[in-house]
Amino acid sequence: METNLQQFKNSLKTEQVPFNLSLQLQALWYDGKGNWKTAHDLIDQESDRVSAHVHAYLHRKEGDLWNADYWYSRAGKSRPDLSLTEEWEQLVSLFLK
Repeated sequence: METNLQQFKNSLKTEQVPFNLSLQLQALWYDGKGNWKTAHDLIDQESDRVSAHVHAYLHRKEGDLWNADYWYSRAGKSRPDLSLTEEWEQLVSLFLK
């Protein structure tokens, strides 16, 4: 069964991370639950472009824009002109596909 954004958001009401999520979605799930540290710890050692995108978002959320811009660059992206909520939703939707 394919998961959509609303189902992903609904899963934030549970205590257990949903089964079979990619590492990037796990990080976004923990961030969505307000656990930035766990989200960052999951993604921190990854070097691929997809993980770098999530890493960039997390540092942007943290307010460390210099570090965020570094990770956006590693992801081949630039910092978006979106709210943090919009970027989170965009990332979740992208990775659910």
